[in-house]
Amino acid sequence: MSEATGTLPDGKEFAELAAPYRRELLAHCYRMLGSVDDAEDQVQETLLRAWRSYAGFEGRSSMRTWLHRIATNSCLRALETRARRPLPSGLGGPATDPDAPLPTDGIDLPWLQPMPDSLVSASDADPASVVLSRASLRLALIAALQYLPPRQRAVLILRDVLGWRAAEVADLLGTSTVAVNSALQRARTQLTALVPAEENIREPDDPEVAALLARYAAAFESADVAGLAALLSADAVIEMPPMEFWFAGRDLIARCLARRVVVRPGEFRMAPVGGANGQPALAFYQRDASGRYHAHAIQLFEITDSEISRIVSFNDATLFQMFSLPDMYPMT
Repeated sequence: MSEATGTLPDGKEFAELAAPYRRELLAHCYRMLGSVDDAEDQVQETLLRAWRSYAGFEGRSSMRTWLHRIATNSCLRALETRARRPLPSGLGGPATDPDAPLPTDGIDLPWLQPMPDSLVSASDADPASVVLSRASLRLALIAALQYLPPRQRAVLILRDVLGWRAAEVADLLGTSTVAVNSALQRARTQLTALVPAEENIREPDDPEVAALLARYAAAFESADVAGLAALLSADAVIEMPPMEFWFAGRDLIARCLARRVVVRPGEFRMAPVGGANGQPALAFYQRDASGRYHAHAIQLFEITDSEISRIVSFNDATLFQMFSLPDMYPMT
């Protein structure tokens, strides 16, 4: 079946045509919106609009490009009425006293969401494509993108992630190539300031990373704060949305964990996630008074060299369904 027939296919036929592009459309919308839920909505909107207008698709561009045009416009419309989705570290400086009362003002903010790798990574992708895809979905990058104006955000993603020519982006946005190149330069400059280049970031499927996370999980489950601290870099960061505070530095993080989180052995159980945002991740289950373990948090890690340099703990049990994880930890 050709991509462009000049007639409107039925829903099943169009779904078959669009299926090869769904994962990358979801990744594109997520980069634009910072929310898996919102990205899913815009992918559905994109596919519906594409199906309805398919009779007019003349094949002057590839179907991939055509679908990304529709998705970009759909996301730009959505962003007209949506606030940016931050992480706590994007809202102010780190907390300095783990013993002080913790602020709760930001609990109801629309926080950035993690993206399960399983939703956007094709199992048959070549290794080079996998590495590039991971880099374009790293949590720090997605968080930084939220601080760019929507059209500037679109320019940077289309040019630097999807590799569109400036003329193609200008045509999509109804502007000039000069304006596109100017917006791209501003976006790159701001992004460099927000996300300094990191060297030696380890890939999630690295065996040494798996071993490091196993030690982290064992220390957490046994409430071994000293063991946890030994796995962190000196300038490590931890943030725990929806709590607005965050801590920087190994010693402060250890004090925070000892004071508020890792207070007794057996409080938590961990389960593998399979990766999120191209980063290693773990699911945390917390014990209740009856001894059962309930969904508690999805933690993402940035590992530089052989140390954990950043932990983002999404303390939101509703995310477990997105990761196809059970609400309760299996009883043993």
